Amino acid sequence: MAHVKNILFIMADQLRWDYLSCYGHPHLKTPNIDRLASKGVRFDQAYVQSPVCGPSRASFYTGRTVFSHGSTWNRVPLPIGELTLGDYLRPLGIKTAVVGKTHMVPDREGMARLGLNDSTEIGIRVGQPGFDPYERDDGLHPTPLLRQKGGKLAYNEWLREKGYESENPWNDFANSADGPDGSLLSGWHLKNSNLPARVNEEHSETAYMTMRAKEFIDETGDAPWLCHLSYIKPHWPYMAPRPYHESYGPDSFLPVIRDETERHDPHPVYAAFMGMEVSETFSNQGARETILPAYMGLIKQIDDHLGRLFAWLEETGKDKETMIVFTSDHGDYMGDHWLGEKELFHEVSVRVPLIIVDPRSEADGTRGSACNALVEAIDLVPTFLEATGAPSADHRLEGRSLQRFLHGIAVDDWRDAVFSEIDYGFYAAREMLNVGVSDARGYMLRTDRWKYIHFKGFPAQLFDLKNDPLEFNDLGRDTAHEQVRVDMHARLLDRLVERKNRVTMTDTDVQAMRGKEDASGILIGKWGD
Repeated sequence: MAHVKNILFIMADQLRWDYLSCYGHPHLKTPNIDRLASKGVRFDQAYVQSPVCGPSRASFYTGRTVFSHGSTWNRVPLPIGELTLGDYLRPLGIKTAVVGKTHMVPDREGMARLGLNDSTEIGIRVGQPGFDPYERDDGLHPTPLLRQKGGKLAYNEWLREKGYESENPWNDFANSADGPDGSLLSGWHLKNSNLPARVNEEHSETAYMTMRAKEFIDETGDAPWLCHLSYIKPHWPYMAPRPYHESYGPDSFLPVIRDETERHDPHPVYAAFMGMEVSETFSNQGARETILPAYMGLIKQIDDHLGRLFAWLEETGKDKETMIVFTSDHGDYMGDHWLGEKELFHEVSVRVPLIIVDPRSEADGTRGSACNALVEAIDLVPTFLEATGAPSADHRLEGRSLQRFLHGIAVDDWRDAVFSEIDYGFYAAREMLNVGVSDARGYMLRTDRWKYIHFKGFPAQLFDLKNDPLEFNDLGRDTAHEQVRVDMHARLLDRLVERKNRVTMTDTDVQAMRGKEDASGILIGKWGD
């Protein structure tokens, strides 16, 4: 079997699984992503390892679960010894670069301990993390934070070249609107979300990152590459340029998923998250109605730019040698379940779209198909390794390759549950609950029918997804479901102890060590002749 030459790994930030037309949205038409699905496999039950940007992405890049790799929240450094996509693919001569967001920070303490800094090639790669540097931009640049970082941003420099004069055009043009009196209306204020950004559409973040991805691919020439095109949107600030800011109105919104019963004696952790300011804001009448036009418009804009990128790949013939992956790092509550942001384990937060197009003839039989297998973010790294012919790393990787699904090969030994987790030590919810920082942990295990959630120090949560698909009725304290909770807790424990922490030696190496003690002269337990 021939190997895949290139990989275009596309990730949209905070994109819900149900906000694409190929996943059933009746009004938000995404024909280019839909066409991608018609050429590959659409995975209908894909889940992230944590519904937060940084830890989710770290799992996508390492193939390992969150408390295995240790980057448990945004800005928690990935330990320097953890291997990422670039480390696996670079020995094959594959240039591996990020265009856009990773939301990860380098392990400066670990780098200093080893004498590494940003002036060395290996130091730069470790700080990226593992990618070759090209256009890293996490898309969070309020002016005070930008000043702390030295004020430099490639996107800002490009905008100034286009005539956007400002200390911080990202803030003042790409993510602000014009007020009626000439003032700037900040996209950080959600009430402004339905106004048009001051930047021209062709100069917006989505247009810029698509352009830079095309430039990277073009500059790489005939050499193999992995381009991680990591869109900053539709993540907040929710502000879209014309005409996308007004493309959708109330008739195109999905109904809100929430019920008053959810607020009657809720689980303590759930109640604390409902009590945070962002959740109260999104629960107010009119909030999601103001924000959804921008959110949906930003998704539509991504689809339009991907259409142009896909057309260029086809014109150059690169589509025939490129695996294309489209996914998201987590969803967005948008007021569902009386919550804002993401973080918890409802389907709208932890479930993501995942589409994979394998260009090889072995995948011809599955084109345009949907797969209902329970898959996880950690499955992409082993998929990429198998597709490119890179050596496997089963002693380290906790995911499993999806290639058999892509090639229509029967899979009888697949997992029957998906796993996700959160470190909520960084949230006001933890303080409301008076929980210690290291005790603020939550774990989810979801089967086809049951979703079980364990928060340390609190009762469990349990949802019957067969009879309660919208997750309104928490059975975590229902005596009639005690045995289900016991069984699911045991299964969760099994998953937790299956983590792979012996990362420096393979199982084959372990087996090879057996029996060598006698030959080396080390005699253990021998009585003697």
